[in-house]
Amino acid sequence: MYSVNVPVPGRVRRLADRLYPDLVGFDTVREDHSCLLKRLGKADHVAQLQHRAHRALEGAPAVEAEITGIDYFADPPLGSAPVVYLAVESPGLERIHDDLTEAFEVVDGLEGSDYVPHVTLARGGDLETAKRLADREIEPVRWTVSELEFWDGTYKLPVSRVSLPS
Repeated sequence: MYSVNVPVPGRVRRLADRLYPDLVGFDTVREDHSCLLKRLGKADHVAQLQHRAHRALEGAPAVEAEITGIDYFADPPLGSAPVVYLAVESPGLERIHDDLTEAFEVVDGLEGSDYVPHVTLARGGDLETAKRLADREIEPVRWTVSELEFWDGTYKLPVSRVSLPS
């Protein structure tokens, strides 16, 4: 599965690291952090898929994003529940997501009008713990998203980057 992801700055990774002790009871705790922007699907010809993604992103400007708190999905459409995440507010990322949904098929329940920008921290644990984490206050983290990654989910590696001009 390929996707377009938003790399997050070190401040976001450090925040996730500070929360790690409160996440150890979950089935899976993420160690690598990014914000999934759009799933692109599988491809026989990766270069063609990558080219389509780059074309859909042409002219997209750098955008502002902000981690505003901790939240959770009690009943996610895929995978184990709950999913604890850092909430990302960014009208600019939502616009870019909308542009990508015009070029690539929408995954029902996850994208289009159902898209919620976030950085997953953990999944598959106790709902009460997720609720307690969501009640916790954190200092907001703001940053400028000036590039996106074309991500290979099989190898869990970025394949290329797309710059977003300021």
